[in-house]
Amino acid sequence: MTPNTDGRHRARKRFGQNFLVREDIIHAIIQAVNATPSDRVVEIGPGLGALTDHLLKAAGALDVIEIDRDLAARLYQRQEPQLTVHETDVLKVDFQSFLPDAEKLRIVGNLPYNISTPLLLKLAKDHERVQDLHVMLQLEVVDRLVATSGSKTFGRLSVMMQSVFSIEQILSVPPDAFKPAPKVQSAVARLTPRAEVPSRPQLAALEAATRLAFGNKRKTLRNNFKQTLSESELTDLDVNPNARAETLSLDAFHRLAGAIVRKTNP
Repeated sequence: MTPNTDGRHRARKRFGQNFLVREDIIHAIIQAVNATPSDRVVEIGPGLGALTDHLLKAAGALDVIEIDRDLAARLYQRQEPQLTVHETDVLKVDFQSFLPDAEKLRIVGNLPYNISTPLLLKLAKDHERVQDLHVMLQLEVVDRLVATSGSKTFGRLSVMMQSVFSIEQILSVPPDAFKPAPKVQSAVARLTPRAEVPSRPQLAALEAATRLAFGNKRKTLRNNFKQTLSESELTDLDVNPNARAETLSLDAFHRLAGAIVRKTNP
């Protein structure tokens, strides 16, 4: 679909496009990011540029990742030497090797809601290049990010992301802040890598452990892990075999991940 004849761009559902338009929300996000010329800022999904101009002005240079060729063309047409456009699928970007130097990246974006979970997990794996994230997400996703053990929203995403990042919700965003307006509430979250973060192999094991543990939330850990860890092995890890996944602490999940590593790599 090409832009309208009046120059406006029709939002594409397949890319999960909802364009931020409310100036008060835009300025609140820019203030929260507080970019400086010494920062290496990357914007995911710049869309119609609601944040782009502000970020470029604050940082002095900006890399943007845009999958929509029409929106990327608009950015190319600006011919600004300090604006680098990467016309690609962000899920295919290797942030470990993204950009030639070893600088930490400050990543900002109104993330497409249809890919937010796999993108967040990808960014967790590439945390070594991340200084911080300021991302717009569906409020339900932010609730899962900050959920604590024992709550109904505590799940795989909670465990994986909290193992890598300190997470806080910094802004609530109503549907009328976008065009077209989504049917859900949104929020902006700030994610900052922890001082001690699991390695990539440890994260892979943690991903396996959470997949098993939350495979069937109604079942006990004994049942969900029966093909991987015995009841006695769970008990030895100080994990109650009769418990359900949402009741476990982060430390318990890390112990489960460690046990999986030891069993697969004796």
